[in-house]
Amino acid sequence: MWHTAPGLTTVAGGKYTTYRVMAEDTVDAVVKDLGGAVPASRTSELPLIGAAGYPELWTRRDTLGDDHGLRTEEIERLLRRHGGLAEEVLAIIAARPELAHPLPGSEDYLLAEAFYAVVAEAALHLDDVLTRRTRISVESWDRGLAAGEAIAPVMAELLDWDDATVARELEHYRLRVAAERESQTKSDDRTADAARLGAPDVRRLGR
Repeated sequence: MWHTAPGLTTVAGGKYTTYRVMAEDTVDAVVKDLGGAVPASRTSELPLIGAAGYPELWTRRDTLGDDHGLRTEEIERLLRRHGGLAEEVLAIIAARPELAHPLPGSEDYLLAEAFYAVVAEAALHLDDVLTRRTRISVESWDRGLAAGEAIAPVMAELLDWDDATVARELEHYRLRVAAERESQTKSDDRTADAARLGAPDVRRLGR
């Protein structure tokens, strides 16, 4: 949803599948206010991140699997999730072969993807990886609890967490999962939301 008034344009809501349309509508409104003195936009012609190189990598998926010790289906999953940027995940595996292991309870994901979420996608907390950079929290039977135990030490290495921080991150995620499960037992949206938001936020201001 967007609203424009002279000198003011506000965008509220939206999702990944419609953000380009919303951006186009917003820019068109601003350009109109400016009298049209703006060059034509090329944004609709620009590929999304990960689109470049994807077709070529897909045709090489068998070879990529052989080169990195992965099954073809694992390469295909990486390509579907990361597109051409899957090469960056594979580079991590080449440097750190131990990160090629599937995550416990979330075997469709590799530990290298958690590593990548920190070094390339600015993940700072365990739930960033499990709920935002991946779909582990909604795709796994245990909502990522087992995967979190494997991911936390990797994040600790990259983010210089001490044991207390690791424990806090794991406990926060356990509480988050418990709160979501409780919310699904409620009979109306208001009490469900209250239960879901019951877990304390692990984030600090600016983090």
